[in-house]
Amino acid sequence: MYGYAGVSGGDREMKVSDKEMKDGGIDLESGEMLYPGIGYGENQLRWGFIRKVYGILAAQIVLTTAVSAVTVLYAPINDLLRGNSALLLFLLFIPFVLLWPLFVYQQKHPLNFIFLGLFTASLSVTVGVSCANTEGRLVLEALILTSAVVSALTGYTFWASKKGKDFSFMGPILFTSLFVLILTGFIQMFFPFGSTSVAIYSAMSAIIFSGYIVYDTDNLIKRFTYDEYIWASVNLYLDVLNLFLTILRMLRQGDN
Repeated sequence: MYGYAGVSGGDREMKVSDKEMKDGGIDLESGEMLYPGIGYGENQLRWGFIRKVYGILAAQIVLTTAVSAVTVLYAPINDLLRGNSALLLFLLFIPFVLLWPLFVYQQKHPLNFIFLGLFTASLSVTVGVSCANTEGRLVLEALILTSAVVSALTGYTFWASKKGKDFSFMGPILFTSLFVLILTGFIQMFFPFGSTSVAIYSAMSAIIFSGYIVYDTDNLIKRFTYDEYIWASVNLYLDVLNLFLTILRMLRQGDN
């Protein structure tokens, strides 16, 4: 998980006079105010930015679904990955390598979308491998649960933001928690945990990634600048993907 908070785009706010609003020249119903104190013009620009980010995120999820389905259903690819651990480790390492050029060229079209597509596709292969080794019923359950949790947390964050709540304080807490989570997972590779410890680890993972969905959605509403649409979508994509894989692992453990 790679958290990132953009710089506020408040300096781009468009000023609108009270008289213009009263004269009916502006339809305030065209988009709800995202948070208290935001100007009308800034609000409209921010809504456009949010729609763009969620459009990119939807495209990433569609690509992930397609690549994962091919990995699961096309036997030669599935057998190749299962029988070649070195290739699988290489594919696991690729997304980390692609993050660097993706960050550097995030504002340079079309390189930003090219690297985003490669990044998403490489991660999708690992998702496909996880799904291929899991009963189809559990994959469907994980997909439904992830969709429900993401929808609920996203809706809550937009509602809370409208009421004036701020979640920026969660950044340091989540980063520290994620660092401990990764370190614990690394230790687990050499010193396997018992079933109870694994269950606790999975539950904490789900809580942390759920927290990141709230935090990154709040950043999307208030802090990412308009030219950071690629990085905003990457943050949310990783949040959703990590939550899905965590829920899938929990269901797999429960089924066993």
